[in-house]
Amino acid sequence: MKLTVEFGGGLELLCNSVKIHNVNVELQNGAEKLTMKDLLSWIRTNLIKERPEMFMKGDTVRPGVLALVNDCDWELSGQLDTTLEEKDVVVFISTLHGG
Repeated sequence: MKLTVEFGGGLELLCNSVKIHNVNVELQNGAEKLTMKDLLSWIRTNLIKERPEMFMKGDTVRPGVLALVNDCDWELSGQLDTTLEEKDVVVFISTLHGG
């Protein structure tokens, strides 16, 4: 499934400073749909190059990371159970800043 994954607010530093990734995520074990939980696991394995603990805690994003699916907060669409579709745009933005 082809998706666009974007990182902002400093999270791009975990992916070699690349903000926008056009990815092709394969469905696992004959699954009929791709969920955010599946995508997060794929991102941890394939995109995050260093310090995955800064992006994820357990199998979800850390507190302070805003996740948007097609510009909609994932908390409104089911969080980890959100079903993704071809050409969806998934954005992760860190809301935590030093100062």
